[in-house]
Amino acid sequence: MTDKNRSQWDLGRFIEALTYFEVIPFLNCLQQLIQGRPKDNQDRPNGGTKVGVILVAGATGGVGKRVVRRSLEAGYKVRALVRDIEKARSILGNDIDLVVADITQPETLTPLVMADIQAVVCCTAVRVQPVEGDTADRAKYYQGVKFYQPEIVGDTPENVEYQGVKNLVQAAAKYLPQANEKPIFDFTKPSAELKDNWGALDDVVMGGVSASNIQLVENTALFAGNVSTANSGGFASIRTKNFDPPFNLSDYQGVKLRVKGDGQRYKIFLRTDPKWDGIGYSYSFDTVANIWIDVHIAFADLIPVFRAKIIKDAPPIEQNRICSFQLMLSKFEYDGALNPKFSPGGFALQLESIKADGGTSLPQFILISSAGVTRPGRPGINLDEEPPAVKLNDQLGGILTWKLKGEDSLRESGIPYTIIRPCALTEEAGGKELIFEQGDNIKGRISREDVAELCVRSLVLAIACHVTFEVKQGNNTVNSIDWQKLFSNLEQDK
Repeated sequence: MTDKNRSQWDLGRFIEALTYFEVIPFLNCLQQLIQGRPKDNQDRPNGGTKVGVILVAGATGGVGKRVVRRSLEAGYKVRALVRDIEKARSILGNDIDLVVADITQPETLTPLVMADIQAVVCCTAVRVQPVEGDTADRAKYYQGVKFYQPEIVGDTPENVEYQGVKNLVQAAAKYLPQANEKPIFDFTKPSAELKDNWGALDDVVMGGVSASNIQLVENTALFAGNVSTANSGGFASIRTKNFDPPFNLSDYQGVKLRVKGDGQRYKIFLRTDPKWDGIGYSYSFDTVANIWIDVHIAFADLIPVFRAKIIKDAPPIEQNRICSFQLMLSKFEYDGALNPKFSPGGFALQLESIKADGGTSLPQFILISSAGVTRPGRPGINLDEEPPAVKLNDQLGGILTWKLKGEDSLRESGIPYTIIRPCALTEEAGGKELIFEQGDNIKGRISREDVAELCVRSLVLAIACHVTFEVKQGNNTVNSIDWQKLFSNLEQDK
């Protein structure tokens, strides 16, 4: 279609764009009045939303059910890996994403179970109970104070503590994202929410007649349309609404796009100013026709521009407050220079994802092990002074020995990990000061509540990567914990 045939300006699309991006409050109030929607922030995209799923294995156990709850409270999407779905619903409720699998049976760790995982918290453990039996709710076991003669029931420590953990580690390694990346938009998982975040913003807002849109097709986002230079126009774009709160990408070096284009040069804009017509930080990138490529964009390479003019005295982008994203095909580069690969007419750019890139690795696999795993058979150890699990390791099927082998399978996997070795677990309320040590010598006890909190906190601490440590509670109750300081005294595994 020629420019002459498309030179009629479209007032309707102009008003639609201004309304979608909330440029003129009166228009939005009028729309809400007509549609009967109250003015609130329910439709405003949230840059603080956690992307990806935390998979909790052993989710119905004493620690696991608390990890599920605390992860949800922290804003994570949680998937509980369970063997008995009816039991799980009675413990976790009906609103939890439950998947049925058994870590001792690797064929059950299917793509459906592992899809979209961001991290794994493994709280699985062999089942131990008093020889004389226990109540249905395991009251004797969970009291965690009174000594009883224990026995293993059900599967063996070798299958659960070692082979099961190894199976889960190997499955996770296939599905976890790159450790230094953070998903921002994953178009391979289409959703109404994802589609509603983006809207067309074309040169119609400046009198032009170009037209574009975004569609979710074939597990990608398709930015396509027609760019016309009629009426002094020449650009088409898609842009997100402002995110509230904004994205905090201060721990990353840039963003990465996975795209398939048509050979033209496109632009991406990141904005820290929620104003409609503020400064944008731009980067131009070339595409290869019909070929998927990764485009790496360092924050340091972004150019501050206002209406395609470079702002020479603008500060560097504030990475902790990215409030919107925009993709554009334009006739112009910057300061009046022409886009050397621009061609008017139809265009198409497909996207699989937009990710933060070049970040510090965070733990992606949290393993709950046990203090004492290195003590059975250690020369010079006094068993009379050791906890029951150390004394009875052989009687309990080598439970600690197999836990240590499970730890080793994680260390050898290449996955960024944190291995937590709690002392004796109790049902106390928690909230005590925590004592970290390494070398596997400490004795004591710790609330399952505090262990669950420790698991969730470790997920966002780069300093917790590749660390194995023992933990017990102190005597004092505390209102808050400086987690960074607590981990700073630990050494990474060699």
